Amino acid sequence: MSAGTVDPITLQVLSGGLRAICDEMGAVLIRAAHSPNIKERRDCSTALFDAGGELVMQAEHIPVHLGSMPDAVAAVVDRDPQPRDLWIINDPFAGGTHLPDVTLISPIFAAGELRAWAASRAHHADIGGPTPGGMPADSRRLEDEGVVIAPQRIDDAGLRHLAARMRNPPQRLADFRAQRAANELGTRRFGELIERHGLELVAAGLEATMDYAERRTRSAIGALADGTYEAKDALEAPDGTPVPLRVAVSIDGEEMRVDFAGSAGQVEGNLNCPMPVTRAATLFAVRVLVDPDAPPSAGAHRPISISAPEGSVLNARPGAAVAAGNVETSSRIADVVLAALAEVAGGPAQGQGTMNNVTLAGGTDGDGFTYYETLGGGQGACAEAPGPSGVHVAMSNTLNTPVEALELELPLRVRRLALRRGSGGAGAMRGGDGIVREIEALEPMGFTLITERRTSAPRGRRGGADGAPGRNSVNGDALPAKAEGELEAGDVLSIETPGGGGFG
Repeated sequence: MSAGTVDPITLQVLSGGLRAICDEMGAVLIRAAHSPNIKERRDCSTALFDAGGELVMQAEHIPVHLGSMPDAVAAVVDRDPQPRDLWIINDPFAGGTHLPDVTLISPIFAAGELRAWAASRAHHADIGGPTPGGMPADSRRLEDEGVVIAPQRIDDAGLRHLAARMRNPPQRLADFRAQRAANELGTRRFGELIERHGLELVAAGLEATMDYAERRTRSAIGALADGTYEAKDALEAPDGTPVPLRVAVSIDGEEMRVDFAGSAGQVEGNLNCPMPVTRAATLFAVRVLVDPDAPPSAGAHRPISISAPEGSVLNARPGAAVAAGNVETSSRIADVVLAALAEVAGGPAQGQGTMNNVTLAGGTDGDGFTYYETLGGGQGACAEAPGPSGVHVAMSNTLNTPVEALELELPLRVRRLALRRGSGGAGAMRGGDGIVREIEALEPMGFTLITERRTSAPRGRRGGADGAPGRNSVNGDALPAKAEGELEAGDVLSIETPGGGGFG
């Protein structure tokens, strides 16, 4: 049976079944995990791929995870997979993003042949290495950021050995096993889908789902005016030096070419991106403007080509530090692509443009705690509506860690969690407000901040005012956008996140 013989109703039934499998995989991972970062914040993603490694369906989880996960599956698809195999990877230059994001991949066999892949990716609260949390503010090389896991088969003994190289091994192992359980659930549910509909129809449905997404995306791109649209922006290096990004988006009929030539070269710090992260951020930005309701599959990516100069900050060479590239540079890539397409495709003013990464760590390496979180802020307004306040914007799609969970698990007190009133840019439609989160240390602990939009504001559109830049401080004393330090008992760390730009 070919993809063309799958009628529209059957296609919706099959694609709905695939989506339900991904959603249930995510639910299993979240419920089985032990760390607040996965259990409470839901910093994880799940997806299904066809036998050749093409993305067929994903849950609506973390954009920077999902757009780059095909590279992780591609790293193992030709390595003679066997039934019951489990593969693991976090190497950013072999299919990963940054080291805390660990991907587990399972082949799915039916009737003796490889039919699909189940994959899960989760941001782990620690990944070993010199800096708790694997998110240093000043790393220079990849090995400064934690344990690098090349694509490899792994079993439970291997997971235990790997967890022992990280802080809080019992929690790390529990989270690895939660990912494995999600993959096993996906494998079982895919088999049940075959039992209900037959192997031939399901195989045709995988192809038809991707083809349908491609048709929709091509149609939406074709409705845009041909031409080349450009934009530029900049990141904030730790020393305050701007790191410029440039993009040219060319539309020619039903195809789109996105070229980042002219962006800064690879930097000494960790704002560098491996190409999978650049690709993920670009595909996200195009998707939300072109056809956000198309099935989230490889088919939607086929009409879009993406390039960045090798050795640039957006296509770093192996060995470069990338901890901030996955979280902060990806956010700026989305900003600059959205800006380039804003007039031709319609689009909002800029949102906060940062994930506001916070890491806290205390105790000894073996039995201490490690806490990581990203913080929401203001979204940009659009022509029809004001921007939402206190939300995760663009490449992050997590929740906040509830105050009760934080105070129960960790030696800290949340002094304040509130909207940052007035931080959204004024306009006919006002930008969303950022938030203020004040954390009091109850015992000595270290902190690391990796943030953006502290000196440059999220821009308004069509006369709307810019949003307010963010601000970091300890006991009222201002900190730079990227900072590390120590908190004594009673010290208060404050993060004020940016507001979104206004519209009109």
